[in-house]
Amino acid sequence: MSADAHSLLIEQLKPLMMEPNFNDMFEQITQGESTSSRFLLKMEISRLANPCLRIIDLRDKSELPCTEVVFGEQHHYLDDPARQVFQNALALYRNQYTMGVYEEVMQAHQQRRHQKEASTAEAKPSLVPGIILGNYIRRTEERMNYSIKILVSQPGQREIVGNTLDLSVSGAKIRLPLQHGFDLQQPLKVKLKELGDEFYFADLQQGVDYQVVDADTEGENCLLRLKRVSGSEQLSQMLAELIQGYKFRYKVDINDVVVNANGLGFERHYLPHYPHLPLFISHNPPQQPEISTILLSSDNQELLHYFLDENDVNQLPVILDSKRLQALIAHPNDISHSLLYCFTYNAKGRLFFYAATLSELQQSGLMPLFFHYGAAKASWKVCRLYLDKLDHQQPHKSSALPGDDLNYSPLTEQQLAQYHYLVQLIDLTDEIAAEQYQCWQSELKINDLKCFGAEKNTHNKVQLATLNFSERRREARFAFKTLVTISQEGKQLQAMTHDISSRGLQLHLDSPQPLDNSKELLLSFPKLQELAPKIKLQELPYRLVHSRKNGVTLHLAAVVGHVPHTGVEFLNRLIIHNREKLQQLTDNNQQAKELADGLKNQLMRHLHAVPYMLEKTTKSFRMACIGIGMQRDLISDLFSREQGNRLLFDLSPILNDGKLKLDFVEAVRQMKPQDSADSFELYAIVSSSSHPQILRCKRAEEMTTPTALVDFIQQADYIGRFMALKIYRGATGKPDISYLQRELDYIKVHAKHRAQKLEQLLWRIIGVGELLDITAEVRMRLPPQNH
Repeated sequence: MSADAHSLLIEQLKPLMMEPNFNDMFEQITQGESTSSRFLLKMEISRLANPCLRIIDLRDKSELPCTEVVFGEQHHYLDDPARQVFQNALALYRNQYTMGVYEEVMQAHQQRRHQKEASTAEAKPSLVPGIILGNYIRRTEERMNYSIKILVSQPGQREIVGNTLDLSVSGAKIRLPLQHGFDLQQPLKVKLKELGDEFYFADLQQGVDYQVVDADTEGENCLLRLKRVSGSEQLSQMLAELIQGYKFRYKVDINDVVVNANGLGFERHYLPHYPHLPLFISHNPPQQPEISTILLSSDNQELLHYFLDENDVNQLPVILDSKRLQALIAHPNDISHSLLYCFTYNAKGRLFFYAATLSELQQSGLMPLFFHYGAAKASWKVCRLYLDKLDHQQPHKSSALPGDDLNYSPLTEQQLAQYHYLVQLIDLTDEIAAEQYQCWQSELKINDLKCFGAEKNTHNKVQLATLNFSERRREARFAFKTLVTISQEGKQLQAMTHDISSRGLQLHLDSPQPLDNSKELLLSFPKLQELAPKIKLQELPYRLVHSRKNGVTLHLAAVVGHVPHTGVEFLNRLIIHNREKLQQLTDNNQQAKELADGLKNQLMRHLHAVPYMLEKTTKSFRMACIGIGMQRDLISDLFSREQGNRLLFDLSPILNDGKLKLDFVEAVRQMKPQDSADSFELYAIVSSSSHPQILRCKRAEEMTTPTALVDFIQQADYIGRFMALKIYRGATGKPDISYLQRELDYIKVHAKHRAQKLEQLLWRIIGVGELLDITAEVRMRLPPQNH
């Protein structure tokens, strides 16, 4: 019997359950049903007809005024719609207050509230729900939401009547009177009375021992979570068969699966545009902490390439060396160890890296010089470091379906266990901010900055793990740096490649240069020409596909005509013959996929920004939801509502007055899914009340002078406090439904509408991004005399 047929039969039997000849009518209506189906139906009817002791109090749940309704000795507080349902349900149950009456009133109230919230959200698009991310809860077995009468006792104590709230093969959640008198440190003997009446197992007649795992109070009742510690294999088999037969007929608790599926669906839209570098740190004392693995998304590879030298060797391990990592670990809340400033110096095709933390600059007295000189260079980079200690007591794997394998392969689990910390390296660089940093002045000599020069690595020491997304280009890319000469209409420029494919290149210029994308560029490869003197690698035709960062970063594609393109042929052979040496940015190896998935799960548990999704509705556009991480954050707190749904947020300060359309919708609609996310800065005045809120906010572009920024910060600090946000935005492609297909299939069996609702939402998403707190870095941009 299907779940729909089961529910239909329940509705048919409800008006008859209080009739004297109910049993005869029950036999007639359920004729043709199996014995187990009849048993489950009778259990449900019995439960609904049981007297109810719960008080209905909607005074803090309804927006309508509530009045007192006295029935028997109970005093309920109902609004007008609930009172009408209450009276109708009493008539159905022959003027007896039963569990059926209670549930009808509460279900009607919940349905009305959800309809109101939906209409409110449609009318006010700034109200958005929160989706929990990184909450990879897993149960090893299914539980059924069901209430049956039980008798609970301990040696020397009388039996107490209670009822179950849910039941699984190895556990249960029960409700007892608050004054039960039991020692919760000792096992409880539980008789599952209604099961004992139907099934003749000695365990059920004598009682089954359960250990108390957790206890909570609910009004005048005590809620206990129990783990079964006795009982025969036959009892386990009976309970398993009961739940297996039952789960297709009524309710299985799938809330955790739904929460996980929503989070996983959000992840698949968000992670391709994740712009930061997650660095996984191994630290086994007495060894020093070091970067072991970097997790790559589609959008953070450009940041990784910044730290590659002319030989394609990753210099992050020397920039974030053990000394800086140790300082970060020892002072996780000290912002001076978390702000990292960098620039590079190009000398005849060789790249030299200069880097310092704010703490090092302050202690050396070279901060003004470093800021003034470094910020004037095109390679200037400002980074924020967030450190989190990894908890390996939590599962690495994200699957939430009952009975799933709890772990990855032993090799993957061993690899994941070696990481002790996660450092997220976040690029805060901004063109306007670079001009502000140049306001710092110093009379010291540039040579004084040599102490911050990084000693170069000669070979790669860091493993790269790539998130398993569809390749954004037709062919794989490989990290590779070599000197390139560009010619266009008599103008000659030098650039350094960032990555290559056989048909394309990404280049980085030392400074912005105007180029005509309607005309060909002629590229020469002087360093490669020395290695292959017999092949002409000069004046090869390419076209400009895209430029970013004000013309500093160029994406080029080979212009292929009727004759072979020498550059395409050479780069293709270079990739084929050096595939093992080059860092390919995709990897189809299953073990590598498991490792990347496990690292991704750790990352999602330690988000320091608030992601969001933008959706296209039938009428317009709206913010679909924001992502809520496992740790409390100051940003979502700003938008949380004081009353009502704790997962409902009011984003009106950043969306109202046309900001939704101007700052989000129009920008995203001009992007393609394969484009990297861009960002803008927002400055806000936040109240100093117990529940802080944004009082006023401005775009960074509105601060036309350094003085304007200083005045705004001073005004904010006088009224409340200053806060700066960096808001990323990017366009999404089709949803990756296949990634969460198993969770969706499971949800469809028990609540088809919930699975459909999630799929429909994911298909409506057109953009994603995140809100990042950059307050500390913005305060450092201008010298003190400007404050």
